[in-house]
Amino acid sequence: MSVYDFLPPLILMEDHQNDWSKYLEAIYEYFCQDFVTSKPTLEGKRFALKRYPMINGKEATFWHIISEGVIENERLPDLRRCERIRWPRAIIDAFNSHCDGVKYWRNFRKGEERVILALDDFSYIVVLADRGEYMLLWTAYCIERKHSRNKLRREYEEYLNGKG
Repeated sequence: MSVYDFLPPLILMEDHQNDWSKYLEAIYEYFCQDFVTSKPTLEGKRFALKRYPMINGKEATFWHIISEGVIENERLPDLRRCERIRWPRAIIDAFNSHCDGVKYWRNFRKGEERVILALDDFSYIVVLADRGEYMLLWTAYCIERKHSRNKLRREYEEYLNGKG
């Protein structure tokens, strides 16, 4: 039994006839189930999404979670992110249920306090912006490089030791 049994299976494009339009609608439906129709909480705070700019009728948060790139309006879909569209909610719920396998810490990025939820091995993170009365789902993505995982591990350990 894996410590990550709480993670849902990947949503694969091949299961949608390798048709980007069908796949996009399928992963968007999952996103809506997890964050629009039903909303998680964290630390007793409600969740919100960055809705604007809406792109093709879909919230900015959705596009940010499924795409990558430094320049916001030039981001491109990333299949690894798309396949894991169900993971952010599952990780939030696992943390709320005190499951093993999820790390929690806070940091500051670009002058804002962020809440980070990460798998124990730091291979995937969910980033939230704490806006006081609510949590804003910011992004979620895989951490592929070992040095990036190690950097997150050090940041987490510094947070635990009161230095973060």
